[in-house]
Amino acid sequence: MIKQKCCPECGAKLTLKELEHEGLIPYCENCKEYRFPMFNTAVSMICKYQDAVLLIKQYHKPFYILVAGYLNLGEGLEDAVKREIKEEINLIPSKITFNTSKYYPASNTLMCNFILEFDDISSLKLNYEIDSYKWFKENEVLDNIKPDSLAKWFYLEYLKK
Repeated sequence: MIKQKCCPECGAKLTLKELEHEGLIPYCENCKEYRFPMFNTAVSMICKYQDAVLLIKQYHKPFYILVAGYLNLGEGLEDAVKREIKEEINLIPSKITFNTSKYYPASNTLMCNFILEFDDISSLKLNYEIDSYKWFKENEVLDNIKPDSLAKWFYLEYLKK
């Protein structure tokens, strides 16, 4: 299945064409070029302070999730993590560790999850994107995070380590 239906250069319809060692790749007959699939990239964060994990509610939805955000053009993953955390909750992590990643087809996004540790949370301040937050004990997170969500999947992966 081709998610990207048109060539980003000329707008012509893409077809699947075999590329040696790569398999079926979207191809533009007009440009005579393979067009590797394009997707969004985002980061999500398991935010830890002592023995608690931060979960947030956003956009007037009733469930708790992890802090997350999209990368800006030209931005590295760790830079996006620092920027998003500063923008959304006004904190600076003392430690950033990669957890895992997973493709999320609903938004055509590669989600990259990180574990953030904080030494000080006294400057915590929510921006306009976040309705509310709560620090949960680590053993309470699974009962409170959105069921069947990518956030819950990331947290389960974290628990395996």
